[in-house]
Amino acid sequence: MANSPSQSDALPPLLPPDAESPLASVVYELSQQVQVAMENMLKMINEIDQNSSGIMEDIEKSKDSAVEKKRLLEEEKERFQKAAYAALDMLNGE
Repeated sequence: MANSPSQSDALPPLLPPDAESPLASVVYELSQQVQVAMENMLKMINEIDQNSSGIMEDIEKSKDSAVEKKRLLEEEKERFQKAAYAALDMLNGE
């Protein structure tokens, strides 16, 4: 991931400060923690992207399956209605 576009635009890593400056040490440590956090977030974003594409595929398959089931149920409904009307016609003596 060192060659990813988002990291190539980042500032170069800070060099460890001299031990003489406590403020520089705090800033250095904080910058290191931020860098690690950003790397972890990038990894999580990549995982989310991969998982979301799989989820979208599953949703599309489920949608297709639901449409097919609806079509089959409509056909079955029509057959039952025809059978019911035929039975009513026979009971009415037609």
